[in-house]
Amino acid sequence: MEFRFTDEQQMIRETAASFLADCSTSAAVREAMVSESGYDLSFWRQICDDLYLHAITLPEEQGGMGLGYVELVAVMEQMGRYLACAPYFSTVCQAVPALQLSACSQASPWLDKILGGTTAALAWIGQEAPACEAVTATFEATPNGYRLQGDYQLVVDGHSAEILVLAARQPGTSGTSGISLFAVDATAEGISRQWTPTLDQTRHLGRIQVDSLLAVDACLGEAGQAGPVLEQVLQLATVALAAEQMGSAQQVKDLAVEYTRERVQFNRPIASFQAIKHKAADMMLRTEVARSACYYAACVADEAWRGGALAAELPEAAAIAKSYCSDACFRNAGEALQMHGGVGFTWEYDVHLYFKRAKASELMLGTASEHRETLASLLLDTDQTEEGALS
Repeated sequence: MEFRFTDEQQMIRETAASFLADCSTSAAVREAMVSESGYDLSFWRQICDDLYLHAITLPEEQGGMGLGYVELVAVMEQMGRYLACAPYFSTVCQAVPALQLSACSQASPWLDKILGGTTAALAWIGQEAPACEAVTATFEATPNGYRLQGDYQLVVDGHSAEILVLAARQPGTSGTSGISLFAVDATAEGISRQWTPTLDQTRHLGRIQVDSLLAVDACLGEAGQAGPVLEQVLQLATVALAAEQMGSAQQVKDLAVEYTRERVQFNRPIASFQAIKHKAADMMLRTEVARSACYYAACVADEAWRGGALAAELPEAAAIAKSYCSDACFRNAGEALQMHGGVGFTWEYDVHLYFKRAKASELMLGTASEHRETLASLLLDTDQTEEGALS
């Protein structure tokens, strides 16, 4: 496995960084985050039309770039660095994989729309539970289609997305069994949406209530068989979110170090104080460890995306990356606040925005503790299986 970026991957990373440094400035982020949509449409059009970053994982035969998750992670790292307010995570890292991995003809028209710049969101959370256990919406087959009923919470960009991919289960099922994915126009009859303001103003969440009769072709693939697809989609999204967290951890460390070089106390920059140096060194170490975990997970995710030999390692790699990156992002943001002193909490400085994003991202798609429990269960199950085979 190669852990270095190729020249092409490095070019994509640098292009994204340069673009976001110019367009996702502090002023731009603050202007976008107070709007109901949570992003500026012209900024999204630049991402799609000028850089084509929304088409990274879409297949070449459909007009996409035909690349994989290493390239996507390189972009998401920069999205995290500059707190990009755009429906990129919801569209490219959640909805697109759900459509593509469904591997059905019904997904093609929706992917074509996304290729043209249409935004999308994936909704599955009905209750607080891990992965597929969170799906509480139900569907039933009728002579005229599927009757879908549910209340979806915490949907990233769910209030503003133009396409919705909805997860629902057959009544009486649990876990990954009985789950289907439905792709619908967000303005369809029987769907109501509202913005749910949260701690993190730079990423908007929505609530979606559905009581609708959907056409037969709204179901992606065979009814009741999408549980494993949803599970893999959430694991891939976890890797992408970890990359964003790692980028935020890097940027908040850089902001803190820059500030301590300028802040003078006792006639010297506070960056020269040993206590500050120790904090900065710890922040750098956490970021580098998180980067290693994230890049490894990106390689595994790429294998899983292409159906490679390491696909079975995706749950473990995603859990490792998210646990390390969640810790690095949140702890670095906390340290940065301390290094800024009292002004770190004020509106004028961007550190508080990174702190809020860090906390919100820590809770999204599983906390660090929950992912460590996942790792423990994976390792223990493996050990028990091996012991049983030996005996």
